[in-house]
Amino acid sequence: MDNLKTQGISMPKLGLGTFRMQSDACRAAVESALSLGYRHIDTAEMYANEEAIGAALASAGVPRGELHVTTKVWHENLVPDAIRRAFDASLNKLRLDHVDLYLVHWPSKAANWGAVFETLMKLKEEGRTRAIGVANFTTELLKIVVDDIKAPIACNQIEYHAMLDQSKVSAYLAAKSIPLVAYCPLAQGRVASDPVLGEIGAKHDVTAAQIALKWLLDQNGVAAIPKASRRESQKANLDALKITLDEADRNKIAALPKDRRCVNPVFAPAWD
Repeated sequence: MDNLKTQGISMPKLGLGTFRMQSDACRAAVESALSLGYRHIDTAEMYANEEAIGAALASAGVPRGELHVTTKVWHENLVPDAIRRAFDASLNKLRLDHVDLYLVHWPSKAANWGAVFETLMKLKEEGRTRAIGVANFTTELLKIVVDDIKAPIACNQIEYHAMLDQSKVSAYLAAKSIPLVAYCPLAQGRVASDPVLGEIGAKHDVTAAQIALKWLLDQNGVAAIPKASRRESQKANLDALKITLDEADRNKIAALPKDRRCVNPVFAPAWD
């Protein structure tokens, strides 16, 4: 599987998203994914499933050096002491001595970004996270973090799929050689019923969802973390890596409407 090199880490381009996975079902899903060959697992303190993921990682027996584990600090904890408490709790639940990537999950209007990233960089210096990054950051916020604070962020994790234009933020990230990690890469299932994607899928004898995922993974500097609890779906996502899209396919996908946002940041808690 292709990896993205960023800020000293190597992140598999295809990972497993775990939002809304809970307890034994979450553990089983992660164990299944690891057995199929997934090595990139994404979680967050807000998901309330780090313990289940920690149990899965422990039982799977995959060498730690082969794994990429991302977790995130919630927007309510963006002061130095709270960040450290949240980080310690996450590490304990995951049963790890370090994570590979620690992200600010949502922006907060009240955050002192200098203090936030000073704390995150100390965690990195201490070897407790191999890299730091952000999620759901606009271009304007990225400029504060990257250009003003000069924080060495390893990615921006945002909603991105074939039905949503993210050209503004992706252009900024590309110019700075910062990867984009796409969550909701299948538009919460909406791509499955899109007739254009379905037509392209029929041409390649694959599903519309596999076409949408491969379109993302073909892009330079882009990783994707589709949520998949069923083994069949996990395997289908892996199999998408084998698809070869041609220029006609890409042109048809580019022409799709790009206004179908699944997660509206205006209504997210961080913006209250």
